This record gives sequence, structure tokens and C-alpha cells, in this order.
Amino acid sequence: MKSPKRLQALIDEGLVDTVLRQLKSGKEADVYVVMCGGEVRAAKIYKEATNRSFRQAVDYTENRKVKNTRQARAMAKGTRYGREQREAAWQSAEVDALYRLAAAGVRVPRPYNFLEGVLIMELVADAEGQAAPRLSEMPFTADEARAHHATLISEVVRMLCAGVVHGDLSEFNILLAADGPVIIDLPQAVDAAGNNHALRMLMRDVDNLRTFFGRFAPDLLSTQFGPEIWSLYAGGLLEPETPLSGRYEHRPGAVDLEGVMREIEDARLEEEAFRMRLA
Repeated sequence: MKSPKRLQALIDEGLVDTVLRQLKSGKEADVYVVMCGGEVRAAKIYKEATNRSFRQAVDYTENRKVKNTRQARAMAKGTRYGREQREAAWQSAEVDALYRLAAAGVRVPRPYNFLEGVLIMELVADAEGQAAPRLSEMPFTADEARAHHATLISEVVRMLCAGVVHGDLSEFNILLAADGPVIIDLPQAVDAAGNNHALRMLMRDVDNLRTFFGRFAPDLLSTQFGPEIWSLYAGGLLEPETPLSGRYEHRPGAVDLEGVMREIEDARLEEEAFRMRLA
């Protein structure tokens, strides 16, 4: 197939041998299957962010580091240069998160290279060697749902122990590889300790997992892994292998995690209503 212009630059540099096919086209990026040194990999070409609200951008980018004060001022003012720098920071956030999480043993695609807004990474494959499907495309038995849910809760814990909250985790950005779920799409990942919205985002991530897998295993709907995980993290007691029960009892003086969950549900309903108005 004809190579996209931005991939052609990587071909000219010798970083990509050939483009095999397009894998996905989304609002934020297009993904292609490519050959690199005889290995099949994925190339993610980022688009300019025109579909994220300013409020969302502020929530996700809070406390992200910038190169200098000029860049920070431009980003705050929304100048053309500032918008370009904000978009560059948004893209590099995913690359940084992938390297950080891969080093921590989290199941994410292994990153290989990032140049001119193109991320070259591992192609997550199924048992037949084809591009792995999203969880949203798959039916599960109750036992399969419980097993995958447990795996992903463990990955959320491992991510948090590495100081990262995905921020937009759901069945739409988890692939089912031959050896289990793999988490993708991390440009909105936030620093757990440095972002005031990290708690809310973690709760939403865990709630999304509970809601999805609860369709197949209704007993999961009563679990409270989100509050349990965060209370352990806030108390300095969370480690990758910390046993979890899925139960949480609110203690006087502790953070009102149930209140946070109610706020998340209100925000979700508000977003659904907004989408319905646009439909």
C-alpha cells in the first residue's frame, strides 16, 4: 500500500522497512502495521487534538513538566506555538508512560521508537498472530470475565505502584492478546502523586472494568476494588503483590471515596446526556 507521508519519513530514515496495512483510524491517531528489521510492529501516527475539551486537557496535563517558562506561558495562553507544544507534550506523555510501565512489568505494548509524532511499538497479537481484538469485541463466560478482571485489577495496582494512573481505562483500550489482556492508549496517563484528579480517574478506571466484566459475571458488580486500592496506596501500603479483597469499609476521617464515586457517576451520566444531544 502507499505509505502515509509521515511514515515515509521513517522509511527514508531506515526505521521502517515497509507499510503492510492500516490497522485503525481514530480521532486521535491512525495505526498501521509495518515491518521493521524483519519484525512486524505497529506504527501510531498522532493527529492534532481537535476533539478534546479544554477542561479535559487541563485535568490530564496538570503538573506535567514542560521544557521552559516560555513554553509554559505559550501553552497557558493558547497561542499557535503553545498549542503545538501542548500537543507534543500530549504525545510524548504516552511514550513516557509506555517506557515507564514496561519497565515496571505492566502489560503494555513495548515501545521501540518515537519520531516526528509517530510511535513505533509492539504489535499485540492473538493466538493466530493477527492483531489482537479489543475486549469490547469479545464475549466471555463468567469464569473468563472473573479471570480477566482479576488480571486487569492487578495491572492497575502495578501501574499505581509505578506512579501512573491510566485515566481512560475501559474495554475499548484493552486488547486480548494470546496470553491475556494488554493495556493500550496512554496519552492521557497522569502522575498519581502529582495530579489532583488522579483519585477520581483511578476510581473511574476501576469502575469501568467492574461494569464491563459485570455484564458476564454479575457478582463483580458489588466489588469495591477502587476504594480499597486507593486507601492502601494513600497509606503507603500498596505493593504489586498486595492481596486485595474487593471490599472497602469507610473509616471516619478518611477520604470520602464513596462521595468520589458518586461524583464519577454524575459526570458519566452528564457525558452520556451530552453525547445524546450531539447524536
